[in-house]
Amino acid sequence: MGAQIRVYRQKIASTSSMKKIFKAMELIATSRITKARERVNQSLPYANAITRAVSAVSSQHDIDHVLTTEPENPTRAAVLIMSSDRGLAGAYSANVLRKSEELIQRLTDEGKEIDLYVLGRKAQGYLDFRSREYVKVWTGQTDAPVAERAKEIGETLVDAFLKDTAAGGVDEIHVVFTEFVSLVKQNPSVVRLLPLEVVEEQVTDPDDVLPLYEYEPDAEQVLDALLPKYIESRIFNAMLQAAASELANRQRAMKSAGDNATNLIKDYTLLMNNARQAEITQELTELIAGADALNNS
Repeated sequence: MGAQIRVYRQKIASTSSMKKIFKAMELIATSRITKARERVNQSLPYANAITRAVSAVSSQHDIDHVLTTEPENPTRAAVLIMSSDRGLAGAYSANVLRKSEELIQRLTDEGKEIDLYVLGRKAQGYLDFRSREYVKVWTGQTDAPVAERAKEIGETLVDAFLKDTAAGGVDEIHVVFTEFVSLVKQNPSVVRLLPLEVVEEQVTDPDDVLPLYEYEPDAEQVLDALLPKYIESRIFNAMLQAAASELANRQRAMKSAGDNATNLIKDYTLLMNNARQAEITQELTELIAGADALNNS
C-alpha cells in the first residue's frame, strides 16, 4: 500500500510541475497577444491606402495587366499555407491544414495542378509525413512575423505567377491563413491573391469615394509598381493575423491544460488520501487481530 501512495505522490509532483509550465506559457502568450493585435491594427492603414490606390488604377482605366487579367484556361495553382512553428496551440494548425485540404480538393476537382508553398514547421511536418511535395518552405517567426519575410514570400509567388506554366509557373495564387476576429474567435480563411481580387475597405462616409489620380508616365507602369507592394502588404497582414490567432489559441490551450492539471491533482490527492486511509485501516485491523490472538492464547 505504501508503494501506491508513493506512485500518487510522484504523479502529483509531475503534474504540478507541468501545471507551472502551462501557466508560464499562458502568461507569455497573454503578454504577447496585445502586441500582436496592435501590429495587426497598425498594418491596416497602409494596407487600406494601397488597396484604394490599386482599386483606383484598376477601376478608372481599362488596363490589360497580367496581374489583373483572368487566364482563359487555368491549369496550375499555387497554395500558400500559413501554419505555426510550434505546437501547444490547440487546433490552430489542424484547422488551417483542414481548410487547405478543402481548397486543394476543390482546385483539383477543377482540373488544376497544385504547387504548395509552406510557412511554418507544422504544415511542413504534415506534408513530410504524407510524402507530399512542396515547392518552398519558410520556418521561424510565425508568432512574430517580420516584413522582410513577407517581401520574400511575395516576390517568390509573383515570380511564379509571371512565369509561363510550361516552365513551372502558376495561373492562380491562393493563401490559407487564420483570420483574427477577436480573442475568442479566429477563422481559417482562404484568399485568392492572384489574379488580383481587389478587396475594398469598408466605406462609412458617403463622400469617401476613390480619388481621381493623374499618372505619369502611364497607369500601367503605376500598376507595375503598386501591385508587388500590394501583394506584400496583403501577405504581411495575413501573417500578422495568423500570429495573433496562434497566440490566442495557445493562451486558451494552456489555460485549459492548466485547469485540467488542477483537476488531475485533486483526483490524485483524493486517491492518495484514500490509499493512506486504507493503509491505516489495514494496520489497525492487523494490530487488533494480533492483540486478540495474544489474549486468546
